[in-house]
Amino acid sequence: MKKVELTIEGMKCEGCVHRIENALSTMKGIASYTISLEEKRLVLSLKKEKILEEVIKKMENLGFIVSR
Repeated sequence: MKKVELTIEGMKCEGCVHRIENALSTMKGIASYTISLEEKRLVLSLKKEKILEEVIKKMENLGFIVSR
């Protein structure tokens, strides 16, 4: 299991958090995640590290700017 922290710029409200949760809930390879709106942070526990690029791409497709 690999723990990864990402900064999600552009996350402004609970609606943004729900969009991210909906996107992550459909992805396999994620053991768990927490989202902090205040810190603009997404913490992932990944079963497979290769899923990380897919997560980043999905967040960017939702209109967020992602950095590690």
